Amino acid sequence: MPEASSELPETVAGLQAMIGVRDEKLAIFETEIRARDYQIEKLKHELAGLRRHRFGSKSEALDQLELTLEEQEIASAVDAPIADDAASEAEAAPKRKPRRKPLPGHLHRNDQILSSGEECSACGGSLKTLGEDVTEELEYIPGRFVVNRIIRPRMACSCCDAICQSPLPSRPIDKGRPGPGLLAHVLVNKYADHLPLYRQSQIFEREGIDLDRSTLADWVGKSATLLEPLADAIQRHVLAGQAIFADDTPVNMLSPGAGKTKTARLWAYVRDERPWRGDAPPAAFYRFSRDRKGEQPTEHLKDYKGWMHADGYSGFNDLYRSGRVCEVACMAHVRRKFVDVFKSQGLAIAEEAIKRIAALYGIEKEARSQPPEDRAAIRQEKAKPLFDELEIWLGAQLPKISGKSELAKAIRYALTRMKKVRPYLDHGILELDNNSAERSMRGVAVGRKNWLFAGSEAGGKSAAIVYTLIETAKLNGVDPQAWLTDTLARIADHKITRIDELLPWPYAASAAKSAAA
Repeated sequence: MPEASSELPETVAGLQAMIGVRDEKLAIFETEIRARDYQIEKLKHELAGLRRHRFGSKSEALDQLELTLEEQEIASAVDAPIADDAASEAEAAPKRKPRRKPLPGHLHRNDQILSSGEECSACGGSLKTLGEDVTEELEYIPGRFVVNRIIRPRMACSCCDAICQSPLPSRPIDKGRPGPGLLAHVLVNKYADHLPLYRQSQIFEREGIDLDRSTLADWVGKSATLLEPLADAIQRHVLAGQAIFADDTPVNMLSPGAGKTKTARLWAYVRDERPWRGDAPPAAFYRFSRDRKGEQPTEHLKDYKGWMHADGYSGFNDLYRSGRVCEVACMAHVRRKFVDVFKSQGLAIAEEAIKRIAALYGIEKEARSQPPEDRAAIRQEKAKPLFDELEIWLGAQLPKISGKSELAKAIRYALTRMKKVRPYLDHGILELDNNSAERSMRGVAVGRKNWLFAGSEAGGKSAAIVYTLIETAKLNGVDPQAWLTDTLARIADHKITRIDELLPWPYAASAAKSAAA
């Protein structure tokens, strides 16, 4: 405040001049106070948001080192030669792995004898046994480990001395030790239950199973490569839909030579027609990219034509401008802005906006599981008047508040995005929000706290493949581990032209038929 003057002017003009100077100073002070109030409001809003979204404490340095090695080894396993654990001792590269250790003797053995028969295929003479080759496969049955022994007798003909032996059946990893159930167990532990490989190695050790982290990483990389055609089939299924949901989330990726990580992205695209009784099974596919440039979703959706629910990310604009993809905005994002303001400042306008949006969601409960034409009719009758009133009401509130306030920002965002939400009123196949895509990112968000980063672009691609399979199985009510066990046992010999037969929904139908029988 200005200091009080010890002397007052004796003339009226002098007093008027003094008052004028005082008024100018007061105006300056009022402007500064308003600026400070705005800054305080902004900082309080940001602080409230940070408190709500703050994750747990950082991992210890040793855990970070283990995870760094784990992700690098998964990435290298995608294109690298088969590791020692997946090759015979004679062919193994001694620099990569130590000598293979025998499987523990306490594990139960299941013997499978592959006989060449009793007669020689060349001359018809009787066969006699010369010896046998035994291949041990470590398998996991939920709750316990077992060893499958594949015994192949070497037979010699008593007439022509021809030697014959049954071939070794195809396995998920050629010449490898793991069975399909064990591979499925490791994949689900890591990507569905968020258990890093070095922790899995410690758990296996308590069971008397010596499986090094690097061995598990090699299995993950090789399994992802084997399962990639199945992930591609799921992608084709998703992009055949009339409407999809899209979202992305940041994922740290190691940057060799920089001594730190860089921010990459994991993208999710979801097809879910259950709310309007669509016949197509729900599915989600994931893609990994080094950055968030608009060229990434443009490449992912180059073959797609239809509606897309998404946030306001400008990188999607090229897709919208192409005319192939029609935008549908997300009311949940609009609501979230007002919730943030209300939690940080408790403003009545924000609370009223939340209540009005809740009324729209109340109508969606009535429309859920109805056919598209009925959903559109319900929305036109009940939701459209409320939607129009909300737009008008928000526009009327804007002049009443400071244009720089967080509430004003929320209102302007709402008015902009609601124009893109409006198509849901006319089309029963559309939704009020993009929550289907956001739900598909929950597993990534939780797992990210455990595995922290991708080792490379190849490692990120492996993660995207496995997430595609696991999340699609979960959307269809299929146990990911049971399905992946069955799939890994069959996919090596399965024709690529019939890959759709291995998708989760045929598996679910077959399992249901078997259970009924």
